[in-house]
Amino acid sequence: MGVFGVEEASNITYLGLHSLQHRGQEGAGIVSCSDDKFYQFRARGLVGDVFGADEIGSLHGAMAIGHVRYSTTGENALKNVQPLSATYRYGQVAISHNGNIVNAKELRTQLESEGSIFSSTSDTEVILHLLARSSQKTFVNRLVEALSYLQGAYSLLVMTENKLVAVRDPHGFRPLAWGRLGGGHVLASESCALDLVGATVVREINPGEMLIVDKNGATSISPFGRQDTKSCIFEQIYFARPNTVFSGRSVYESRYQFGRTLAKECAVAADVVIPVPDSGTAAALGYAYESGLPFHQGLIRSHYVGRTFIEPSQSIRDFGVKLKLSPIRSVVEGKRVVVIDDSLVRGTTSRKIVRMLRNAGAKEVHVRIAAPPIIASCFYGIDTPEVSELIAHTMSQDEISTYIGSDTLGYLPVVSMHELLGGRSGFCDACFTGDYPVPVADVAATHQLDLFSANIEPDSSD
Repeated sequence: MGVFGVEEASNITYLGLHSLQHRGQEGAGIVSCSDDKFYQFRARGLVGDVFGADEIGSLHGAMAIGHVRYSTTGENALKNVQPLSATYRYGQVAISHNGNIVNAKELRTQLESEGSIFSSTSDTEVILHLLARSSQKTFVNRLVEALSYLQGAYSLLVMTENKLVAVRDPHGFRPLAWGRLGGGHVLASESCALDLVGATVVREINPGEMLIVDKNGATSISPFGRQDTKSCIFEQIYFARPNTVFSGRSVYESRYQFGRTLAKECAVAADVVIPVPDSGTAAALGYAYESGLPFHQGLIRSHYVGRTFIEPSQSIRDFGVKLKLSPIRSVVEGKRVVVIDDSLVRGTTSRKIVRMLRNAGAKEVHVRIAAPPIIASCFYGIDTPEVSELIAHTMSQDEISTYIGSDTLGYLPVVSMHELLGGRSGFCDACFTGDYPVPVADVAATHQLDLFSANIEPDSSD
């Protein structure tokens, strides 16, 4: 979340981070700027626990960036909580990053061999070191040079003493939205954050685009060129909030249509449809509408427990299922139940849910997944497990059904998913197909850290 040209920018950023809390629960931070001075506060925990009135009050200025941490690289430690900030020969800089740089390890090794000292284990810090090495004359050119070495997924907000820069990688793996608030600008990973703070959505940052916001307004350049768009399809299925809009399409509507198609593709005789809340709810409503079966909330979720998929350890995840979901016996007892979930990863959560429903008296339990089987790991910013832990990679559909204890199991076909989203070409579906748009092995071999002249005009306002 980033804000430029709005009084109490840190407070607006804080509110925006609340609406992005589902994207990360391990830590939160805000860096603001006033009169060329940076103010910052970062801590582990949820946004509401990290920031109080005193913390927000200490973050002065009309420009700020914030972040909620969800670790895909680097340990869950305070040193990795973003935004990361640094002082170098050209001044101060702070950065918030969503995504995963697949050649970060190789770049870090080379940087360390040439004398760089890292203070975190986050792949994001590589960007700061590349930025500091550049001898380009303007900040924009230095940033372009630094980012040219990266491969993988990055949606970035980068702040200096006088500007806020938003960047999206050439494939556009991870989302980034731009809005206006009064005379100022707001940028966020999802449009729902702009809605919350009352900003008017302008558009999404395009793949390969760099938007430079300063006292002169907003300037757009495309220094990297634009490659085939490969927006993460898992954002539509699970990660994003239902009230977010990507590429003009409502996430809620996508999930609702997934459910309708699932009912056509995987029909079963049953008495009631229930969702695994919350991300399975829209698909369950679609399934119920299409099948003509009644929809009920057969599982109640405690909203004081985090999303089990993104918890950092299996022990927490297993315990969290029991804390998170409770069945309503009157809804499922003696019934043939269709339970709709957004995805099935390891199978451990589904197994516990099926057992829970049977213990509550369900006569039959039919599991329907509003996504295709996940057969490959993600390297672009979704923390899926090693491929050996993905149940659909190691078991057949019948074997999975037996393992989780369901009477039947059905998935949304890959082809149907793409048809509903308007085709495959604009999305990364590597987790379902194993087809990676950016190679994930030995990628750093294509780049050595030889400085070059950035192919854009100098930024005269720097």
